Amino acid sequence: MSENRETELLASVPDGLFIGGQWRPAESGTTLQVHDPATGALIKEIASASPADGMAALDAADAAFPAWAATPLRERAELLRRAFDLLQERKEDFALLMTIEMGKPLAEARGEVAYGGEFVRWFSEEAPRIQGRYGQNPEGTGRMIVSQHPVGPCFLITPWNFPLAMATRKIAPALAAGCTVVIKPAALTPLTTLLFVKLLEDAGLPAGVVNVITTSTSNAVSEPIIRDPRLRKLSFTGSTPVGQALMEQAAEGVLRTSMELGGNAPFVVFDDADLDKAVDGAIAAKFRNVGQACTAANRFIVHRSVADEFAARVTERVQGMKIGRGTEDGVVIGPLIDDRAVAKANDLVQDAVGRGATLRTGGKAIDGDGSFFEPTVVSDVQPGSDILREEIFGPVLAIIPFDDEDDAVRIANDTEYGLVSYVFTESLARGQRMIERLETGMMGLNMGVVSNAAAPFGGWKMSGLGREGGAEGIHEYLQTKYTLTPNPFG
Repeated sequence: MSENRETELLASVPDGLFIGGQWRPAESGTTLQVHDPATGALIKEIASASPADGMAALDAADAAFPAWAATPLRERAELLRRAFDLLQERKEDFALLMTIEMGKPLAEARGEVAYGGEFVRWFSEEAPRIQGRYGQNPEGTGRMIVSQHPVGPCFLITPWNFPLAMATRKIAPALAAGCTVVIKPAALTPLTTLLFVKLLEDAGLPAGVVNVITTSTSNAVSEPIIRDPRLRKLSFTGSTPVGQALMEQAAEGVLRTSMELGGNAPFVVFDDADLDKAVDGAIAAKFRNVGQACTAANRFIVHRSVADEFAARVTERVQGMKIGRGTEDGVVIGPLIDDRAVAKANDLVQDAVGRGATLRTGGKAIDGDGSFFEPTVVSDVQPGSDILREEIFGPVLAIIPFDDEDDAVRIANDTEYGLVSYVFTESLARGQRMIERLETGMMGLNMGVVSNAAAPFGGWKMSGLGREGGAEGIHEYLQTKYTLTPNPFG
């Protein structure tokens, strides 16, 4: 990948806030810096919004809401479809930009463009299907009309790990439903969202329907927006503690909330599993996005009779992984997002080994530029280890042996989180039992990747509220009205 190509791409990304259909600097003139995690180099300086800028964005969204809510469903759908088509035309730009600002290998970034684009296409198709119902009440005294209406201006807060997909799976259903948006991308990876909103502008987005505020002072900018009575919906993806704080703020206005929070995914391998499938699934579930995904498998719960063979196979695969900047050919493991992520991965591994786990490969930070950590396998992880409780968010595969099905279920459910689980077994009956017994909102049965725009993404317990994607996704941005009319026949 040429340096000139990267320079040209970065120059094409807006460096301002997008408010009311206009790109503009922050009111105070302040900026934030975006760095390449693979090198530590500064790649772009962009506007850093103040609380006043945030309120200006909400003003614009509120002003644009009545007209956008009244826009015919087909017109909303066509705008989203144009955006999808433009994204396909510009997919290489978006993939490269994500690799530069977030660090994921270019092949994975291309996969995210495809995945993120599907939310735009899916909700372009869902917009014309918004419908209610009409029918007689049981008493026969009237007719019931149930209708769906856009909830209102929405505040969308996205994380750094999937810069395009997190933006599209919130913006697309909001626009399809007739809502207007203020979106705040993560300060670590804001450039992809800025480029995507520029794409929406090119697709014909009306002024004020989507507004973007990038900022280095997230709490100060977000809280006034959340507490403003004009806001009617909050959608957040990120850590559980931050989500809890935002829910407290949202309670004041009784906001509709969608919360996609932390995970601690179990990956259960039974003694009858096809180990070839299980190893392939493990590599996908753990090392996708360098392990920096809320859906990443965190605890590999493997039947004692196959635990050593499973550990040996995954270790061999991990030892063959190429590490480097994501633009290099063949790279599988890029950098972690920053040095704090490296320190956390290191602490979790050291704690596990100190409590008796076996380090099979990796286990330490890589010296030099960028925030790299070796892909790691630890086996025989002992109860009480921090790695069993905390979300790793790094390329560390931790194996815990189990003895029987009840033991596996107990270990898998022994967490406050309940986002996703993975189960590998050749028994249909056991697979069905796991669907019933595991306390997660999603499950991969003999599959290592579950995310899909047509499916409802979300968790149980402390992993959040609401769903993104699928037929359920658009209803997060709609509110229901029931009307009773007189019996037309007297």
